Amino acid sequence: MKNQLMKMLDERKEEMIQIRRHLHENPELSFKEEKTAQYIIDFYKGKDVDIQTNVGNGYGIIVTIKGGKPGKTIGLRADFDALPIHEEADVPFKSKNEGVMHACGHDGHTAYLLILADCLIQLKAELSGTYKIIHQHAEEVPPGGAKSIVESGLLDDLDAVYGIHLFPTNPAGDVGYRSGYAMAGRTYFKLTIQGVGGHGSSPHLANDAIVAGAYFVTAVQTVISRRLNPFDMGVITIGSFDGKGQFNVIKDSIEIEGDVRYMTAETQELIDKEVHRIVKGIEAEFGVTCELEYVPDYPPLYNDPEITAGVVKAVENSKEPEIKKIVEFQPFSGSEDFAYYAAKFPACFFYIGSKPKGVEKAYFNHHPKWDIDEDALLVAAKAVAEVVCSIGE
Repeated sequence: MKNQLMKMLDERKEEMIQIRRHLHENPELSFKEEKTAQYIIDFYKGKDVDIQTNVGNGYGIIVTIKGGKPGKTIGLRADFDALPIHEEADVPFKSKNEGVMHACGHDGHTAYLLILADCLIQLKAELSGTYKIIHQHAEEVPPGGAKSIVESGLLDDLDAVYGIHLFPTNPAGDVGYRSGYAMAGRTYFKLTIQGVGGHGSSPHLANDAIVAGAYFVTAVQTVISRRLNPFDMGVITIGSFDGKGQFNVIKDSIEIEGDVRYMTAETQELIDKEVHRIVKGIEAEFGVTCELEYVPDYPPLYNDPEITAGVVKAVENSKEPEIKKIVEFQPFSGSEDFAYYAAKFPACFFYIGSKPKGVEKAYFNHHPKWDIDEDALLVAAKAVAEVVCSIGE
């Protein structure tokens, strides 16, 4: 079956590219991907599969392919939402939706998986087990789509789940992996500090919220430098300090927004505890009132070591010329809501090099000039096909 599957994928490489370009031209934001979802649904019409639509908290789709031979139940996931970015890439299939762009490769994820799934449907009589193709909405915006799809219960019978991501750090042909904790978890916070306003000439009659906020910005960095084990990964970023006012007016209230990253649940708990402790200290020290909104959204992504070892073995043993090598990646401090699948099921989320040809340093994901080497689509399809075939052995 593997030889036949790989041949089918070779023959449909151009179709993958055309699907990717269609999706790239017609991007839709998270939770608003109605036309994209319909395009995916239409692709499967008339095919011998079960289709479940509007899964989770949006336009999620699960396509179930029942093989002709007994075996495991496996999930394959691709996301399909875009970003609120004005495209600057010089490509003939540039976004037609002003201010919206596929700048993270989700168009490519969907394109490869549609073609791979269709090939598996055609070969289902020889296929061992059941495959659930997860076309997921809203990866980019918390709470994301993955958590709600997991909570739907429609995947409860999975034995394992796999996903890939295009990354321009490596050329097409490189397949990257990371066993264990691979991508960071993320928390959003907003701190509102309420003091007492007044005139700049009479600070003793006021209670300056800006001064209290400035102390918070400084103090919160000590969580990373003085509370966290130096061998653990953690980042606290203050992304917004909204204290604008008049030069001679003492502000009565300000808002601070930030982002927290961590690689383990233990680190997450430590930072959470320390940030809350500092907020209480600011209230006590400055006599202000604080309101803290602290929302963990995506957990750290954990790749099951045994499942990941299986992926590495399958890709290493590949005889396909498009797959050049497999590379161990360092952990990424970015976040991915695939982590919700990996938190419930044995999982592996791995990486497909997509650096454009002739480029020394490519624009990274979420950049308005993001682009890929479209040869990476076939690499993705064949790498996942190798995994599928290895599971059935």
